[in-house]
Amino acid sequence: MEVAVLGGGHGCYATAADLSERGHRVRFWRRDEASFAPVLDSGGVMLRDHQGVREVKIAMPTLSLTEAIKSADVIIIPLPATTHESLAEAIAPHLEDGQVIFLPPGTFGSYLFLKAMRAAGNDANVSFAETGTLPYLARKHGGREIVISAYAKHLPTGVFPARNAGQAIARLKALYCSVEGIEDCLSAALMNAGPIIHPPLIMMNAGPLEHFARWDIHNEGTQASIRRVTDALDAERIAIRVALGYGAPHYPLADHYADDGPEWMYGRASHDRLIASGDWRENIDLMRHRYMTEDTKLGLAFLASVGRWAGVATPLAEGFLAIASVITGQDLYAQGRTLEALGLADLDRNQMAVFLRQGL
Repeated sequence: MEVAVLGGGHGCYATAADLSERGHRVRFWRRDEASFAPVLDSGGVMLRDHQGVREVKIAMPTLSLTEAIKSADVIIIPLPATTHESLAEAIAPHLEDGQVIFLPPGTFGSYLFLKAMRAAGNDANVSFAETGTLPYLARKHGGREIVISAYAKHLPTGVFPARNAGQAIARLKALYCSVEGIEDCLSAALMNAGPIIHPPLIMMNAGPLEHFARWDIHNEGTQASIRRVTDALDAERIAIRVALGYGAPHYPLADHYADDGPEWMYGRASHDRLIASGDWRENIDLMRHRYMTEDTKLGLAFLASVGRWAGVATPLAEGFLAIASVITGQDLYAQGRTLEALGLADLDRNQMAVFLRQGL
């Protein structure tokens, strides 16, 4: 399949390497020429995972965004949600009938991309899909090496507009057998694990994060008291899903840590593999790290806004947003990706259902 991978993050390098190794023709785009030079010069990426280390050739590393996306069957954007608005505007005029844009995860970014395309005067029939997490737990090492600690076993994925779900999910399953079609892109946005796991971990570990040069929030920072809080925050997410009529499985975060019971998105023992890699012992700047700028400001604000719209109380989500707003000196709800900010808060449930199925 012809696949475009956009961006220079950890997930982007993992996606380009994995799909290339599995026989797909990958156009790999990054805007930063200096940082991308090792890939451009070598034509490939070094992949390290449970199978060892090997060189993976990339069919088309490129600095041209239009070259990357032209006639691609699937365009994958495994970037933080903070990049969505600018990238949506950049690609909007160039998208073509039948293409599938995949946002893993999306934080309801599907709507932003379709809205940008229509604003650009592009009426192509494009499908936007998003899921609850990246297909990989991965970290870059140096200029062109990517280490994948775990591959996703379950990728619950919703499509916008949902009327295109059949074709879009079939195409994505040809890339990832772990893709599982769910109701729509709002259901998928409410599967996002980032706003559940990361805000409690960074704010309840704020002291160590500011004291130590490097701190592993997933190892020393994940203690029983914090786990109880993340479970309670996740219960708010699941309560919203239930109130909106979305079906199980809801992939509760507790399954990520459990040794038995239902399998979570990354399968068994993924938390142990994440810790063993050592790649998450890092410096986390509470003002600038994506756990604050993406998972809290965008993701947690979105969750709280859907709770308000659905009439479901989210005291922990609201509380962490209030704490984060004091830490950063910003009103993160007011600046976040909320239904109010997106202009959708006045829709009733029936109108929202039609909107999610039909699109703009």
